Amino acid sequence: MRAPLQASPNVTPMIDVMLVLLIIFMVVTPALFDDARIEPPRASHLREHPESQGDFTLGIDATGHYYLSKRRVDSAVLAERLRTHFIADTSDHVLYVKADRQLGYGILLAALDVARKNGVRVIAMVTEPERPASPRP
Repeated sequence: MRAPLQASPNVTPMIDVMLVLLIIFMVVTPALFDDARIEPPRASHLREHPESQGDFTLGIDATGHYYLSKRRVDSAVLAERLRTHFIADTSDHVLYVKADRQLGYGILLAALDVARKNGVRVIAMVTEPERPASPRP
C-alpha cells in the first residue's frame, strides 16, 4: 500500500535566500549614506566664508562622534591629526566646526578645547541660514 501524496512546499531554500539577501542589505545600506549625519543650528545674518586649501571641517553628530573632513575619527586620533596639521603649518588655517543642533554644549566645548590644545588658532562655526517663515494663506 502506498502512502498518500502530500503537497507541502519546501521552504528551507526560500529561507536561506531570504537570510542571504538580508545580510547583503545590512552590509550595503550603511555604505549608501554619508557617515556624518549632522544638522547644524540655524542662524541669521550669515556671510559666506570660502574654505582655503589647508582648512579642515570637524563634524560632531548628535551622539558625540567626531568626523574630520567627513571621515569618522576617535578622540585620541583627532588630537593627533589636528596637532600634525596645525602645529606643523605656521599659517592660520581655519578649523570649521559643524556640530549637530541636538549636541550638548559640554561635548562641543570639549572638542573646542582639544582643538585649541593641539595648535588650532582659528575656529569657525558652521550654521545653516534660517528659513523664512512661510506666510499663511
